[in-house]
Order: sequence, then structure tokens, then C-alpha cells
Amino acid sequence: MTKSKFALALLAFVFAFLFPSQAFSEEEKDTKGEYEVPSHVLNISKENTFPNSSEDQEVVEPSELTKELTEDLDTAIENPELIKMLNETDLNPSPIAIGYRGMIYLGRWPLNYQSSETNINWEYRQINTNELNNLGGDSNHEMSYSQEAEEEVTGALTSKIANPDQVKTMMLLTSKDKTELPLSYQTVIGKGTKKENSYNVPAKKQATLKAYAPAVSEKGEVTFGEVYIQLKGSGKSIVIKNVTKQGIGAWIPIQDHISFSFNLK
Repeated sequence: MTKSKFALALLAFVFAFLFPSQAFSEEEKDTKGEYEVPSHVLNISKENTFPNSSEDQEVVEPSELTKELTEDLDTAIENPELIKMLNETDLNPSPIAIGYRGMIYLGRWPLNYQSSETNINWEYRQINTNELNNLGGDSNHEMSYSQEAEEEVTGALTSKIANPDQVKTMMLLTSKDKTELPLSYQTVIGKGTKKENSYNVPAKKQATLKAYAPAVSEKGEVTFGEVYIQLKGSGKSIVIKNVTKQGIGAWIPIQDHISFSFNLK
């Protein structure tokens, strides 16, 4: 092989492996940046006169028995409540139970949630308006945000579904993992909450500062199924029957964050 051909082959190798990985890296960065908090949205966790309690969901780790029962299932079980119940299940079939068969019905459960779309509305709900009239003034004035009344912002599912509390939990866990934001189905902005973000109001102008509570719009699909524990002799397994899927959406507020809109006229 001549030196020129070797150089071309080496260059082709570099393009084939280097640039796809760079493209992937850029795509990953863009996806991560999709949920970054913009500059006009501020964190008020320290200034909020109402102490919101964070909605930290208990992470339920499957026990060894639960892992054994669920690892080969075609339909994944990710519902924390169902995992918790399976963890508390004690099954010890007799090693000499030859010919023994049994089915234990555990009920119909939401098994998992698969997200298809996660978006953020930074102006989900208006919670406050501050105004400053400088029409008759001859010098600049400054105005800042001050919450005039306590506001409670709540999220909810967008349609009816069985076991709504369990579905809400799975959707919340998924959204938190995707956005890495402090999400909760309820957040309160206390009266008198202030933020030292000042806005200049020139003479002969009137200003309006509007504040909004942001929220995540989460959409996806919930898988339901009838769950059985099957016993065969000394063996045990989980059987899932009559699997169905249902689309669902939810609005989940971003806790202790406010979006601002400043206007002059």
C-alpha cells in the first residue's frame, strides 16, 4: 500500500468513528439542555415565606425474591407499590411438594409507565402582578417582585384512569429523572415572598411585572395487567394476564420556581 492510500484509509477511519460519536455527544447535550432553567425563571426556595415540603418519593428496591420473580417477565413491573407488596410476600413452597399447583391472584395493577413526551410550560399559571406608574416622574425608578397573596398551584392527571395515585407516582418519578427539576403535585407561594431582581422603569413609563408558576407537561402510556403468583411444586413465578395499555397525561408544577415577564408602556 502506498503512503497516499494509507493516509486516505486512515482519514476514512477517523471520519467513520470520530464524527458519529461527536454527533451523538451534541445530541445528548441538546437533550439535556432542553430542561435547563432559563434566565427569566428564578429559584425562590430561600425567599418563599411558605415552607414547601419536597415531594421525595420513596425509592423501593426489589428484594432478592422479587428480582427472581420479575426478571424474566415480558412486561416490566416498575410500580413502587406493587414492588413493595412483592417484597413483603413470603413464599416457601415445600421442596417435596411434588405435583402441587396453585395460583394466587394479587389483583389488577398499573405495572409501568413509559414516557413519550415531556415539555415545560414556564408560564403555566399566573400567580402575581406588580405595577409601577412612573408616567408623571422625571427620573428612573426601580421595581421588584413582591407576592401580594398566597397562591397554591396544584397539578393533576389530564384524564381518568384506574389507580390514579400509583400512576401519578410513576409519572412523577419519570419526570424527575428526565428533567432533574424539583417537581411536586403541589407548591405554594407565600404572601410577602420577595426577590431582589430589580427592573428599571424610565420616566414617563408604566411598568407591569407578572409572575408565573411553571409546570411540566408529562405524557405517556400506562401498562395494566392482572398479576398472579404461580406455584408449581417447589417452584414459584409471576404470571401477568390480560395486559392493556392506556395513554395518560399530567401537569406537574416545578416547586419554588417563578417565571417573570416585565413590560413597559
